[in-house]
Amino acid sequence: MLYNRGRMQTEFLIVGQGLAGTTLAWRLLERGRSFVIVDRDEAVTCSRAAAGLVTPVTGLRLTLNWRYDALHPEAVRFYREKEGLLGGRFYHPRPLVRLLKTEEEAAHWQRRRHDERVRRYIHPTPPEPLVDEHCIANPLGGFQQRHAGFLDTAAFLDASRGHFQALGCWRRGEVREDEIEIDESRACWAGGSFGTVVFCQGWEAARSRWFSWLPFDPARGTILTLRGDVGETRRIINRGCWLVPRGDGLIRAGSTYEMRFDRPHEADAREVDALLAKLHAVMKTGFEVVSEQTAVRPVIKWRNAMIGRHPAHPQLAIFNGLGSKGVLRAPFIARRLTEHLLDGTALDSEFDVQANL
Repeated sequence: MLYNRGRMQTEFLIVGQGLAGTTLAWRLLERGRSFVIVDRDEAVTCSRAAAGLVTPVTGLRLTLNWRYDALHPEAVRFYREKEGLLGGRFYHPRPLVRLLKTEEEAAHWQRRRHDERVRRYIHPTPPEPLVDEHCIANPLGGFQQRHAGFLDTAAFLDASRGHFQALGCWRRGEVREDEIEIDESRACWAGGSFGTVVFCQGWEAARSRWFSWLPFDPARGTILTLRGDVGETRRIINRGCWLVPRGDGLIRAGSTYEMRFDRPHEADAREVDALLAKLHAVMKTGFEVVSEQTAVRPVIKWRNAMIGRHPAHPQLAIFNGLGSKGVLRAPFIARRLTEHLLDGTALDSEFDVQANL
């Protein structure tokens, strides 16, 4: 039964089954709460196209990812538990090789490598040479990271949807804001009554009449699937762009990062050409582009995520802003939002939607 049409109400309506909506649904299910997910079931979305990378040391300045010491073990535990329930394999631990692409980046690394917080994630005895130099260009050296990996996001979302469908709490459709009615204690939509509507629809929330005041800064990205040779099948390689060997002769590679765009699912030729130039600079043996996927990351300025109840309409809530680090952050953020919605636990100001008023 998707939602009631009688006096009893379903506790939560989750709008969107991307990574945010899916992890929230699992957290609510862990607490035995009732919900229905409504999703448009589009073939290409940000969550489905994402590389799903989990990386300890990141960025141009080679800093430790936000709260990695806590978020990484929680994320791995979460995905492993879901694999056990669903009977699939979604999270793949992989060493990640970071190759330094500029003299400035090499100078940053000379400083970072002595930071004890960073050193615990660096392999003490990496292969020598670090990469197959017949396949990969590596003029400035680099390092190998431990406790990294990637999530097969499309497989995880599909398996989760099947589970939610079997429970009768998933529906294909679209929730329009003008179809939602709010009174003092509930929200109504399509004949159903809900305690809370949680919007998990990614970058499109920037056009919401309820949450458009948040500092959205979405970025369009394109990921390519290549046929080529990087000299190995397991490790992830990053040198100005990332390469994830799939083990079947294909490689996922990316990504572009476009802040200004008109068409969310159409790549900009100049951006793709720039990505191809980076790939040609790192892959010595050449490659063939098999396919491309383009979608928009839900980025909120200066924030790692944004969650919580609407300040004027507590029947409405949001889970957004995971950006490019969603696989790592989603299980933790979903748990914190669940605790806030069910137990009244205070949210950290850094991702509390009401702290942005």
